[in-house]
This record gives sequence, C-alpha cells and structure tokens, in this order.
Amino acid sequence: MLVVMSKRATPEQIDAVVAAIEAKGCTARPIPGGQRVAIGVLHNPGAMDAAYFMTFPGVKDAIPVTRPYKLVSREFQPKNTVVRIGDVSIGDGGLSVIAGPCAVESETQALTIARLVRQAGARMFRGGAFKPRTSPYSFQGLGEEGLKILARVREETGLPVVTEALDHEVFDLVERYADIIQIGARNMQNYTLLRRAGRARKPVLLKRGLSATIEEWLMAAEYILEGGNPQVILCERGVRTFAHHSRNTLDLSAVRVVMKESHLPVIVDPSHAAGRRDQVIPLSRAAVAVGASGLMVEVHHAPEEALSDGAQSLYPEQFDELCRQVQAISEVFRDPRKDQAARG
Repeated sequence: MLVVMSKRATPEQIDAVVAAIEAKGCTARPIPGGQRVAIGVLHNPGAMDAAYFMTFPGVKDAIPVTRPYKLVSREFQPKNTVVRIGDVSIGDGGLSVIAGPCAVESETQALTIARLVRQAGARMFRGGAFKPRTSPYSFQGLGEEGLKILARVREETGLPVVTEALDHEVFDLVERYADIIQIGARNMQNYTLLRRAGRARKPVLLKRGLSATIEEWLMAAEYILEGGNPQVILCERGVRTFAHHSRNTLDLSAVRVVMKESHLPVIVDPSHAAGRRDQVIPLSRAAVAVGASGLMVEVHHAPEEALSDGAQSLYPEQFDELCRQVQAISEVFRDPRKDQAARG
C-alpha cells in the first residue's frame, strides 16, 4: 500500500502515519516527492485496510499496490528516478553512453581506450577488473590492480567508471574504487549479493539475467531498493533463446515494458546481446529509438588481441560512428519542453 500525504501535511502528521504502520508490524518507507510525501507500506502479511489510513490527519489517499514489486513500481513512485554520477545523469530524458573494454588488461590499454571513447562522446568508462568466465582457464581479470587502473582512468580522463562486483568477497573493494557497481547477468538472482548492493552508497547497475522474466528482473531490483539504495539502473543485455545468429536475443520490447512498469532508468548493452561486432551499431540505434536512457558498449583499440570478448568489441572508429548515429536518433525524440525547463 502507498499512503499519500497532502501537500500541507506536517512532519508530525507524517510521523503519526509512520508510527501507525509500524504498530501493525510493517515497515514504513517515506518517499519524498516534489510536492508531497508518500509513505510505502512494506512487509505487510496481507491486504491493508485503506479506510484505516484515511482517518489520519494529513492523509490525502491510500492506494493499494497490485504489483509484487513495490518500491520499483510506478504505483509507488510515478516520477522517473534520475541517477546522477558527477555531471552525468541517467534517466533525465537524455542519452548517456558507457564504453570501454570487456576487461581491464593493462594501464596502457585502459587509458588508450578511455581517451578514444571520451573523444567520441562516451560519458562513462566500463571495464572489468573481476571477470566471471564460463571456463576456469579463461582470463579472470586483474583484480585489485584492475580497480587501481580504473581509478587512474577516472583521474586522467574525468570519466566515471563502471565495473562488476562478483561476490561479497570483493564488493567492499569494488565499492571503494567504482562510481557505479555492476551486478552482472549471472548474479541477478544472487539475493545475498543484492542485499549487499542495497547497503551500498553508490549507484548499482543491475543487468537482466540470462533467462529472467521482466518480473524476476524487477523483483531483483526490489531487493536493492528495499535494502535502502534507491540508485539503481536497469540494463537489458539480451536473453538466451534458440537463436544461433547472435549470442543472445536482445529484448527491446522489455525496455518499453519496464519504462511503463518502473520509474528506474533502463539502458541497453548491445555488445553482450549480439556477441558479434557487426550487429552492435544497428542494435544500438534500435535501443535508442525505443527510448533507452543509455548504452553500454564494448570498445577495444586492438580487439583481435583482447583477452575477453574481442569479437563483439567495436574498433574506435566504429564507436565514433555509433555515437554520431545514436545522438542523431536521440535528438529526434528529445522533448523540447525538457530542454526549456533545463534552461529555466
């Protein structure tokens, strides 16, 4: 249930509703808005009586929440969440491109790619320091040394960095170095890791699982928000199907469905969806056309020598072309009213 307070509700009236919710053995989660405060009712064992809350002074409405996911739903929060990292905003109607290699291989490699993608228009840098690989004999990442390299990339280029935390053992370390903590597709339903992400003080990028439904994906995000971290970015990266023409099947319809169901921003990873370089630019164009808030693209200056996912990594000149194309598409769908509001 969502208890909506009136614009003129006093702090004392809000506190009284919170106390009443907690007295029933539930958790009260105040959600400040632009004009009014709403209070989410969590962990209720069954249906709540809306009429009971309407008797409290300062209450405007009590709305039952029909979705199994609560905090991530638009029923709880109609207004879009905007995740801000420095001067980069995701979810504000603009387009943010995250780019970099699949894995950090060396300082020279990371800095070379970072300079190139920044020049082309990337707003953030991605690179794996810890790599979940199908084979135990494949390159597993540089670990903490990779995180230190990412920190040097940020220091030299000014680009915020995104990297994955594989488990509890490395989460604290990743949180110390990263600007955005990624939870990968293989860990989307690692609930203890999601709860740890809920205690993080930095934004979390949550990738859709290999075979996850949209509801399962949103429920995974619910774990993070329920833990106290509202800064979540969802990432569609394709799901496993019977197809062999690509690594996965990019579910662009999921972007629109999630935008309708949830206030959280949605970005798309065309590189992992395709698994093939020649499909990345077309899929990126399509992702922006359906309304994705951003892209996460793999780029390597020498992909034939890459230690991980070279076949799906764009050459720098291809990434430059991608940025020009998707920016043009983004401009077509830009809302001029938002631009006017931004200018004041």
